[in-house]
Amino acid sequence: MPLVRIDVNEGRAAEELQQLSRSIHDAILAEYGIPERDYFHIITEHPQGRIFAQDAGLGFERTSGVVMIQIFTQGGRSQEARQQLFASVADRLAAVGVAGEDVFIGYVENTAADWSFGFGRAQYVTGELAVPGS
Repeated sequence: MPLVRIDVNEGRAAEELQQLSRSIHDAILAEYGIPERDYFHIITEHPQGRIFAQDAGLGFERTSGVVMIQIFTQGGRSQEARQQLFASVADRLAAVGVAGEDVFIGYVENTAADWSFGFGRAQYVTGELAVPGS
């Protein structure tokens, strides 16, 4: 059950934002096999000049079309699975017009006890939801 935060510069149409979100979700579905309705995305648009995303010394330039993605999910997936996810996200975003150099992904793991889906309960802990991969 990933929670995905997507930060972009202002200027994209609502349909484009939906395509970004859907492309990322489709990559997660394909690579991690999560249920379709495990779809929790937050898109935040920022005024130009509020996102700073350089290349970390890799030798390329990003554009104002940068897409900053944070994926919060339960731990336990292999490095290979994460690498496949990163590649799938980049491929799917390329299909909707986002250049590879404009895709930045931060990946954060936690545990089943770190999630509440409503009502102030940790549904994985209470047993209302099955812990993925168990």
